Amino acid sequence: MRHHAGSAVTLLTTPPFAPLFGAWPGLAVHAVPRRGLANQLALVRWLRGQGFTRVYDLQANDRSGWWCALSGIAERVGNHPRWPYTLHPASAWRGQSHIYTRLCEVLAAAGVVVDASRPSLPADDATQARVDDWLAARAASDARLVLLHAGASPTRPGKRWPHFAALAARLRAAGFTLAWLGAEAERELNASLCTAGDLDATAAFDILALAELGRRACFAVTNDSGPMHVLSAAGIPVFGLFGPSDWRRNHALGQAERVIACVEVVPGYAGAASGDCLAALDAGAVWARLGAAGVLG
Repeated sequence: MRHHAGSAVTLLTTPPFAPLFGAWPGLAVHAVPRRGLANQLALVRWLRGQGFTRVYDLQANDRSGWWCALSGIAERVGNHPRWPYTLHPASAWRGQSHIYTRLCEVLAAAGVVVDASRPSLPADDATQARVDDWLAARAASDARLVLLHAGASPTRPGKRWPHFAALAARLRAAGFTLAWLGAEAERELNASLCTAGDLDATAAFDILALAELGRRACFAVTNDSGPMHVLSAAGIPVFGLFGPSDWRRNHALGQAERVIACVEVVPGYAGAASGDCLAALDAGAVWARLGAAGVLG
């Protein structure tokens, strides 16, 4: 936004994500369903009629590439050194770095310098009030709150650390109040982990409210998951547990030093991580990392 100060800037996204940007000053948002030929044609007509001078294609897949090609926009910034992009990094990207690092390179190719090290998800007054009310209703407004996410993608069960219950017991004994995060699919899992005094936040918050809840917490411990990335926008320590996925490419922004990866902690997993290595990463090892980071005092 600073690079284009004084110019009209529009973000193109899909309807479910449009509300994320409602609190961003100076940013217009245009939401279009991504599927359906009629929607695709309408989008191209809209792009051609706006008078844009530059487009940033940060997704840069085949579909968005065609949108750029047909948009009529002269400057087309993309992730790949190929048509239809006129501005791009010199080298091809094949997943060799964190996607954030790569997107900074994409923007740099267009003369845009990024100085932020973590995402920003500002919440409006209504969202802040909703989070405050939720905590007040559970007598947790002044609690020493720790956020835990024991779930992960249903298609990646190997990303779930199996020792959250043991870690939770240590945290309760240290005087922390625990809030268990997750989507509706994780309700049964969270119910099995919650005890008296814990907060069950299953499906209680959208993305903006989850980041706002994070601002009320001391720290978070999560699997490699969506909530891990959302909470990195809260400005709190987020400890991400990594097993079968490569933390160097997937860690939460600004939280690389708080990654707990079994390939670095568990003896015998010095090479590529396997799906079962998280089981060998016990609660004691995670507790030691939390203590070394100074968040338990």
